[in-house]
This record gives sequence, structure tokens and C-alpha cells, in this order.
Amino acid sequence: MSITNVGFNPENIEKLRSELKKSGKPFKIIPDEENSDEFVNFYFIGMYEGKEVIYDAALYTLRLHHASEVYEIAEHEAAKKFPNFNGISYEEDENGNMLPLTSEQEEVGWFITEMIMEMEEEETVKVQEFVDIDTFHDYGIGLDAALNVEFIDDQVISKFIMEFNDDTLELDETMYAFQSEEEDVGGGE
Repeated sequence: MSITNVGFNPENIEKLRSELKKSGKPFKIIPDEENSDEFVNFYFIGMYEGKEVIYDAALYTLRLHHASEVYEIAEHEAAKKFPNFNGISYEEDENGNMLPLTSEQEEVGWFITEMIMEMEEEETVKVQEFVDIDTFHDYGIGLDAALNVEFIDDQVISKFIMEFNDDTLELDETMYAFQSEEEDVGGGE
């Protein structure tokens, strides 16, 4: 018994092609809470080993990729220092207000923040543009990519798809480190 990947199914590909034609775009955004101006999940049609396939793509900025790498390392260090640590989860009360963290969670939070600041200051984590292909994806071919752009918009996505499908995509091999952007805490009108 073979399990067929429906992202290779010609009927599904034609259905997506029809949706793309109606939208006038070479991609279809997958509704996702995590979609933002630095991360977008979308489908597009491309080729794989001579056959048309639907790509399930996640495209994000290099800055976001760097931030997640730094956070992952900081969390790993926190887990080594605090044996009971298994993530900080923020909970709300019945009115939707955030419940205060326990003193241990707060201590872990400060430790992670300090680790992140130290890694950014010393530029210990560097990242570069990449494209990863997952041929064992459950729907078509999975594709993760990070590009050194300020934000991900329709133009960036369209250019990426065109260059990927034309095999003209050139990735920047420069290693980059980023600093967290200071949030403007002050109000004012």
C-alpha cells in the first residue's frame, strides 16, 4: 500500500492554478496566525524531479531567523541552568488579564533576556540566507527560506518564486548578526 502525497495530485495542482489565475498572484497565502511582515506561509506551483508539485513554503526575514536562533540557544542554556524549566507560558485570568509569572519563571525570563543581549552584543550567532527543501512533507514539498530583506510582502514573495522556479535564485552567503530593535515604550500623540 502506498501513501500518495496529495500535493503532487494533478487535480489539486489545477485547482490551485485556477485560484492563482483568479487572484493574479503566483502564490496563495495560507491563513496563519504567525503570518506577519517578517514571516509568510504560502503555496505555489513549481517543479520537482520533472513533475509539477505544490510547494508549501515558509519565507521569513533573516532578522527573524537570527532572533529565533538566538532565542533557541538562550532557552537551551536556561534549561541547563534551571533543571525545572520547560518553557515560560503566559496565562490569562477569566477577564483576559495576564497572570503574573512565578518568581522562578521571572528569574528564568531575566536569564534568557540577559543571554540574548550578550549573544547579540558579542555577535556569537550569525546566520545566512538559505533555502531548505523537505521532500517528506505531508502536502507537496515543504520549503523553508530566509532572505536578507526588511520585510516579506507580495513583491518579495513573487520575486522569490520566479527566481526559485527559474533556478536563478542566488543566496547571499554572507554571515549576519542582528541586534534586537529597541521598542519605543513612550507614548505620545
